[in-house]
Amino acid sequence: MNLSPETKRALSRQYKEAVRPAGVFAVRHVPSGRVYVAGSLDVEGAMNRARFELNMGSHRCKPLGQDWNAHGAAQFSFEVVDRVKERKDPGFDRKAELEKLLALWQEELQCFGAQGYNTP
Repeated sequence: MNLSPETKRALSRQYKEAVRPAGVFAVRHVPSGRVYVAGSLDVEGAMNRARFELNMGSHRCKPLGQDWNAHGAAQFSFEVVDRVKERKDPGFDRKAELEKLLALWQEELQCFGAQGYNTP
């Protein structure tokens, strides 16, 4: 597939300007039920980054990384638990909405303490 340089630039610009779905995701250790909950303005990208960091042994959550190394990737599941509902309102603050959603899901999934990997 040969694309002209102008078409390539236009497609690249379109990709960079596209708004990625913001949301909250969870990484679960299936046998124990422990969960790590995080949010991002690019939720799919953040899940991919978390998976990559765990595979490379460089995830910021050390207990999660230790369990990943001890039990293997097959014992974990990744899921998007909620997405920010986008609005056309000029005063809409995606980041603030994401922070509220993240706090709600962290409480709901009890990701702090013995049942979770998050630290307060």
